Amino acid sequence: MKTLLLLSAALAASSVSAQTLTITHDEGRATVPTNPKRIVVMDEESLGWIAALGLSDRVVGLGSAYLTPSDVEGTAIKPNVLRDGFFGRAKLGNPAYVGDWQKPNLEVITSLRPDLIVRLTWDGNQNYDNLSKIAPTVGYKEGGAGFWQKGLRDLARVFGKQVQAEQVIKAVADTNRANGRKLLDAGIFRKYPKVIVVAPFAGGQNWVYTATRLIPDLRALGFKDGYSASKTTLGVGAQISDEALLGLDKQTLVVLFPPGGKYNGVDAFLKTPIGQRLSAQSVVYVPEDFSAYTGPLVSVRNSTDLTRIILEKMK
Repeated sequence: MKTLLLLSAALAASSVSAQTLTITHDEGRATVPTNPKRIVVMDEESLGWIAALGLSDRVVGLGSAYLTPSDVEGTAIKPNVLRDGFFGRAKLGNPAYVGDWQKPNLEVITSLRPDLIVRLTWDGNQNYDNLSKIAPTVGYKEGGAGFWQKGLRDLARVFGKQVQAEQVIKAVADTNRANGRKLLDAGIFRKYPKVIVVAPFAGGQNWVYTATRLIPDLRALGFKDGYSASKTTLGVGAQISDEALLGLDKQTLVVLFPPGGKYNGVDAFLKTPIGQRLSAQSVVYVPEDFSAYTGPLVSVRNSTDLTRIILEKMK
């Protein structure tokens, strides 16, 4: 009898283990149900990972800092918004709006009965404990090494999509390799061996991305860094002074990568004396509406569109 009880307990434990998976992520450890059916994504980055795995139809809640009151009605995101830009490429169903990283609507998230919450994070980000009380929550730091690849691979384990995840990662690398060859053959790296990514914000502040947000895609194409910041914010980048911008040499390609929506200050920057001085060695790369900053869907678009823009600049 004792042997039978021990065997029964072992089988029960094995069954529970098979139904859950422990994920070590950048905010701790979470025991996640395998193959979750109801997912809340707290930002566009995590949406991109879910979409790349072909699981957008399971997203029941969407967080976004881009959405404005005119984009939603209560908790419903207007259909035209869901068809636009990055959201359209993600092929969403009809997720509820759950606020943003600053003010997640915990009541709405609870009502959605998610079995998994995914989010981008950084040091000092709030609400992990509150979200974890609702459902298992995993978070990944944007400035971390292999940021989106780690998030994608972890989620692939949860959903049994490991092969697809590796195919997605390889497709990004293959795209960068092919586009890098186009730039090399066109002599781009002889003229501009180095690159800097500058984000002009409305109001006059300019930031340079040094660890993530477009710069890894440019490195993958074959460019070297044209600027290094002594100190960064959240491991992503740093504010750059006018003096530093004026000190850039002529062999540094300046990629102006404006933030989205009301924060976009690229037009004003180009009218400044600094913008005009750098114009001959600058290209403007505007992200699509509601775009994530990083991730497999974004990297493929970045690689292909940037290659085209740079080649056009050299004509």
